[in-house]
Amino acid sequence: MPEYRENRMKKKLSEGKCATVFGGLNTAEMIDYMGQFGFDGAWIDTEHSPNTWEQIAHMTRACDLWGMTSLCRVNSNEPWLITRMLDVGATGIVVPHVNTKEQAEKAAKSAKYGPLGYRGMAAGRQSYGVTDYYRKANEQTLLVVYIEEVEAVENLDEILTVDNIDVFLPGPIDLAQSMGYTGQPEHPEVVKVVDECVEKILAAGRVAGTLGSEATIERSIGQGARFLLSGWQQWVAKGANQYLSMVNSKA
Repeated sequence: MPEYRENRMKKKLSEGKCATVFGGLNTAEMIDYMGQFGFDGAWIDTEHSPNTWEQIAHMTRACDLWGMTSLCRVNSNEPWLITRMLDVGATGIVVPHVNTKEQAEKAAKSAKYGPLGYRGMAAGRQSYGVTDYYRKANEQTLLVVYIEEVEAVENLDEILTVDNIDVFLPGPIDLAQSMGYTGQPEHPEVVKVVDECVEKILAAGRVAGTLGSEATIERSIGQGARFLLSGWQQWVAKGANQYLSMVNSKA
C-alpha cells in the first residue's frame, strides 16, 4: 500500500535543521522547474494571487513530484478554507494575520483532524491508498502562522503557547504598515521589533521563520531562524541586470 508522503520541511525542522521555501509562484510549470534545485518547499499564495482551486491542485502535484512541501497561504483564517486547501493536495498551511491566542488555536484546530482539531472529515488525493490516513495527516501537515501586526506582537507570549503550530513567522512588510511605516520593512524600528519577536519565539522553544534574501540570510540564520522564505524574483532581477549590463557594456 502507498505510504503517506513525508513532509520534507517538517522533518528538517524537527531535526533542528534549516528548511528552505521559495515563494511568488503562480503555475505548476514554474514549481516543476524550480524543483530541480533542491528547495524543501514551495510557497503557493492565495492571499495575493489569483489562483483557482484547480491551479492549486496542479501546483501541489508538481511539489509532490520533487518531494517538496506544498505550503499554501490561505487568505483567511477559516476552517472550511483550510480544510479545502488540504483536501486539494496542500501539505502545509500558512495562516496570515494571526493576532491572538484564540486565532492561533482556530488555525491549529482547522488544520488537524480529531482529537487534535476539527478539520472537515473528508480526504483528498493525499489519502489515496494510505492506511491510518487521519493520524498520519495530523503528523505530517505543516502549519505556519504569520505574526504581522502590532496586536500580534503584543500577544506573542500567549500565541506561542498554542500547540500544533510548527513555525511562527514575523512578517516585516505588514508589520511595518501596522507600526506606521508603510513600505519601510527595513526601518530600524521595524527591524528591532522583528528581532525581538524572533528572540521571543526561540526563547519559548518554538521555530522562528524569516523572509530573507542573499543580503540578510546569514544574519537570519545566525539569529536562529530555521524556516527560510525567499522570493524567486530577486534572483531573476539579479541575473537579468547582470546580463543586460554585460550586453550594454559591449554595445
